[in-house]
Amino acid sequence: MKSDAAWVDAATKDTFTWVTQHTQTYNEHWVEEGRPSPYEPFPPYRYFRHLFNFFEMRQIVWIEKSRDMMISWASVAYLTLQAMKVPHCGVIFQTQKHEKAIDLVDYAKCLYRRQPDWLRDAFPLAKPIDSQPQDRLEFAGGSYVLGIPGGADQIRGHHPWGYLNDETSFQPEAGECYNEALSAVKGKIILNSSAGPGWYAD
Repeated sequence: MKSDAAWVDAATKDTFTWVTQHTQTYNEHWVEEGRPSPYEPFPPYRYFRHLFNFFEMRQIVWIEKSRDMMISWASVAYLTLQAMKVPHCGVIFQTQKHEKAIDLVDYAKCLYRRQPDWLRDAFPLAKPIDSQPQDRLEFAGGSYVLGIPGGADQIRGHHPWGYLNDETSFQPEAGECYNEALSAVKGKIILNSSAGPGWYAD
């Protein structure tokens, strides 16, 4: 029976397995690209496996990205899976504006929603997903995913396990945010950005 612990452990044994076989992303350009559906698993590209392994090996990861590599999706997936599996594991996504931070939490919610029922049953939420705040995803085990806007003062008072700073080059206080994350985060710190001036590029 798929609800057995062995099935759950196999499906979530690593992020690559989970995102390529047991959940789906959405693609807003699916019609133009001739895709059969807006929802599809991650493509099983080798670089995703290497990226997820790298996340496991390093506490702090810096990524220079292009728009078509799905690096933001991959970073959200890695951290969301940790929050889903590990009780009392907080994760923060920070980007320049609150609206974009909400978009990142929406990525996490999509990945949760697009799992099969037996996986959602294994990792229940604190309350129904549509009843949760736009910028938050809370699990029954006390874990959470939270989206916050840019600014070093936004991190103070939080002590998450994981932290993603997305499009770091475009955040005026990126350096200060990073310094705050160093003192607040005990698990993983991921920073990624496409080309842009400032502290991250330097």
